[in-house]
Amino acid sequence: MIKKLFVVSMGFNYLSFALLSLVLLISCNGQSGQQQSGNAYEDVKSDSLQSEQLNADDYQFLVRVGDKAPDFRMQLPGGESVTLSSLRGKVLMLQFTASWCGVCRKEMPYIESQIWQRHKDDPSFALYGIDREEPVEKVEELISATGVTYPIGLDRDASIFGRYAEKEAGITRNVIIDRDGNIVMLTRLFKEDEFNRMVEVIDSLLLD
Repeated sequence: MIKKLFVVSMGFNYLSFALLSLVLLISCNGQSGQQQSGNAYEDVKSDSLQSEQLNADDYQFLVRVGDKAPDFRMQLPGGESVTLSSLRGKVLMLQFTASWCGVCRKEMPYIESQIWQRHKDDPSFALYGIDREEPVEKVEELISATGVTYPIGLDRDASIFGRYAEKEAGITRNVIIDRDGNIVMLTRLFKEDEFNRMVEVIDSLLLD
């Protein structure tokens, strides 16, 4: 009888020890999972920044996110002119375009509806199209074809474009600049996910 009780007692102790070990193992794995989750977040953030830098290189930009936006003077079709430095303190979007650019024509109505119409009355926001190497008549044709109402200036010799990207590079590109004159986003072509992210970036900057 005593022997049976001893065996039962030993079995119970072994089972208790096994359960306790299992609890401790699960607990450690849970903590490890949380730590891995934190590291994964940092890895994703790092990968995102690296991806953005690689995209900037692929896009043939001469500027990078974090750079001061190069200053320039641009004439508007009506004869008045604007300088980038005069817009300091505003959230600014520059859109490089041309009448012969099919992707530009596709993107511009979205810029009009999702960005310009939403923020045009905000004094802390400015948006300028920059038409590359075309006369006023072509700019007016582009405005008529796309139905946009935001201002588009002239870059007759691509000198403004050449401050931001390689001169032989393609257009359909946007530059987002914060209130301090720093570049915060660069885009190329018209990609829905990138465009939506640009809208979110502008919205966020205007809330600061």
